Amino acid sequence: MTSDNADTSSSPSGSTQTVVHLLRHGEVFNPDGILYGRLADFHLSELGVQMANRVAETLKGRDITSVISSPLERAQETAQPSADALGLEIESDGRVIEAANKFEGKQFGVGDGSLRRPSYWRYLYNPLQPSWGEPYKDIVVRMLAAVHDAREKAAGHEALVVSHQLPVWIVRSHLEGRRLFHDPRKRQCSLASLTTLTYAGERVVSVAYSEPAADLIPVRATKKFTAGA
Repeated sequence: MTSDNADTSSSPSGSTQTVVHLLRHGEVFNPDGILYGRLADFHLSELGVQMANRVAETLKGRDITSVISSPLERAQETAQPSADALGLEIESDGRVIEAANKFEGKQFGVGDGSLRRPSYWRYLYNPLQPSWGEPYKDIVVRMLAAVHDAREKAAGHEALVVSHQLPVWIVRSHLEGRRLFHDPRKRQCSLASLTTLTYAGERVVSVAYSEPAADLIPVRATKKFTAGA
């Protein structure tokens, strides 16, 4: 398997090539800066809508035969312009939802002093799992199952799966053989980015990454991590 920034792989002779694009949703309107996780009623910001439209422009004309999305509003709203451009209906899949997190609904970010709060310490005993949220291994299992079904549904064509930063990064890390424990600030999974998996039959032969809306990403989004991404 190769990892690059362009989808250039071809399938070995006799194998069906299928492509699954994992799309992270666009920017969310979150003026209070809370970790929104799986909370309802968090929608795209005006800039997030622009990001979703940019992705739709990029994907229009691709051989995408299914659009699958996390049930959360920000993912559905990111998926809608692409679905419209492709003439497809959105299929919801709870397996690609954001990771569960004990800090949901709270203000929590790397470097903001949150870790000094005694009330949080009981959740921080095992960062390798992690103890404050859904285990990384569980995320891998559900994401792989969803991607497998998307690949089978779109066999010989392409599928778009709209999810969230942590699930996309964790399943990519698994496929590329990296440890699942990581520094959240070093994830290569920006707002409205595409992580593209190319399959030859059932085997991943390349992982590509692109940022169709790179010029729209605010500087603040590259400097502050929130696990409700």
